[in-house]
Amino acid sequence: MVTYTEGRRIVAEAAEASVRAVPRARERVGLEAAFGRVLAEPLAADRDAPPFDRSTRDGFAVRSADVATVPATLKLVGEIAAGADFRGAVGAGECVQIMTGAAVPRGADAVVMIEHTQSSPGTITAQRSVAKGANVVPRGREAKAGAQVLAAGQRLGYAELSIAAQFGHAEFAVFARPRVAILSTGDELVPVAQAPGPFQIRNSNSFSLAAQVTLAGGLPVPLGTAADERGALLAKMEQGLAADALVLSGGVSMGKYDLVEEALRSLGAEFLFDSVSMRPGKPTAFGMCRGKPVLGLPGNPVSTMVTFELFGVPLLDVLSGAPVRSLPLASARTKLPIREKASLAHFLPARLSRDGGETYAEQLSWQGSGDAAALAQADSFLVVTERQLEFAAGEWVDVLLRRDRM
Repeated sequence: MVTYTEGRRIVAEAAEASVRAVPRARERVGLEAAFGRVLAEPLAADRDAPPFDRSTRDGFAVRSADVATVPATLKLVGEIAAGADFRGAVGAGECVQIMTGAAVPRGADAVVMIEHTQSSPGTITAQRSVAKGANVVPRGREAKAGAQVLAAGQRLGYAELSIAAQFGHAEFAVFARPRVAILSTGDELVPVAQAPGPFQIRNSNSFSLAAQVTLAGGLPVPLGTAADERGALLAKMEQGLAADALVLSGGVSMGKYDLVEEALRSLGAEFLFDSVSMRPGKPTAFGMCRGKPVLGLPGNPVSTMVTFELFGVPLLDVLSGAPVRSLPLASARTKLPIREKASLAHFLPARLSRDGGETYAEQLSWQGSGDAAALAQADSFLVVTERQLEFAAGEWVDVLLRRDRM
């Protein structure tokens, strides 16, 4: 048995070894299709940024020496809007009205903010001194032409897309999204559109896992359901091993019909762990089969969702070509007392709220790891570890945020 932090490390290291053996595929995409993708090549600045000395305020471009003593009255000799050109220069005792983003004219070395001036026809009076360089970003201060602005392995969020666009990168190489086969196991499962029998349930894990795979940057490959029968299970597993990774839910416990690990071993799988010191999610298994990562998750929906967050996300980070993201942990005060007995990590569905400037986490009433309805009301999990199993109301506790609620 491993701790969940040890399990995350094992998953990441095994995934790194697998992509060293088989390099990640690449493809070219345009900016409009690049959100959330991972760069496969560095991107460089095609010119200085800013490409000129840029004003950061609406105001007046001045010579700082002319406003060293205030009030100082200056002759207004022109105006510069963003994107416009001013062909003259600012001489002694002169100023030019300038807009945010415009190029600071020759001769000027600072900008006085408009709210610190008084205007009259043909002149302005500066009420406040400014130092040389005030309210001006010098040419090339943000990036020099030819300098790397985005590195291979960076995930492209909205800021990164803005940078790529700013420097003219309309198309570039990204790593292909890892294809993740998703297989739910169990005789009790039926398709969502089918009416279940009195002792059957619909296969919901395929859909929640597909959503989590997508959110983590992968392409879900749903394989449906495999019954608790060795032949059917092996056939589905063979399909799954054609993808970049295989994620299964159900069949990893110690019951008579829990066949997943034995079936995978018959296909050559080597397991790096098969239980985790946590609740829910203890019977989580991870290994490699034919060079492909295989993640076996418990079948109860809350267990499936929690364990994918802990182990599936770092797996897909590595397969996507990106560094492993930290867990989205925050701190909050407990709204109610907490008392757990088992000496392992507990992930308890919770809801956050604000009161008096503090963030509070309230554990929700739930009926165990099969209670997906309770999780639908939660935006986080209280993280209670063996280091501290009891918390009084108002104590600080770690909280794992749901990525889809962030």
